[in-house]
Amino acid sequence: MLRWMLPIVAVLFSVASAHAEPAGTAHAFTFTSIEGEALPLSRFAGQTVLVVNTASQCGFTHQYAGLQDLWRRYRDRGLVVLGVPSNDFGGQEPGTEAEIKAFCEVNFDVDFPMTAKVQVTGEEAHPFYRWAADQFGVMAKPRWNFHKYLIGPDGRAVEWFSTATAPTADTVIRAIEAQLAARPAQSG
Repeated sequence: MLRWMLPIVAVLFSVASAHAEPAGTAHAFTFTSIEGEALPLSRFAGQTVLVVNTASQCGFTHQYAGLQDLWRRYRDRGLVVLGVPSNDFGGQEPGTEAEIKAFCEVNFDVDFPMTAKVQVTGEEAHPFYRWAADQFGVMAKPRWNFHKYLIGPDGRAVEWFSTATAPTADTVIRAIEAQLAARPAQSG
């Protein structure tokens, strides 16, 4: 091989390796907020995060109320609810970010953080969703709107909950409370 090609091959190999290995924790990923700003999940290091793909025109849209309830009940103890609008299932989130935000605020008084609309399935899925599928396996991939992933304070994937599982279901509450109880005390 020609000597001048060695640095090029080395760079290509390191780039391919970086993309082949999944990130270690959810903190490695960044979304765009619904307001258009960078939203790195590392911002939530030390907090428990419930990541939920959402849609405004779904039979499960009423779950926004339960998500807002969780956020109000547990945010002071370290829970972040993160809504991730997606149009992947049934075209049930066709609006713009401004329309989605207004819908959530007006109809459900949502004030928890939300991302810009992203894909959560397939080859074009946001990298967080590809990582979560790797962490939990094929059965844990979103199959509809309002699929939930629980991320621990250290960024590890802890649990997942199907669309049919209400945000305020006992299984969700127990999993959240276990993560909050394990969270180191915050000085302040």
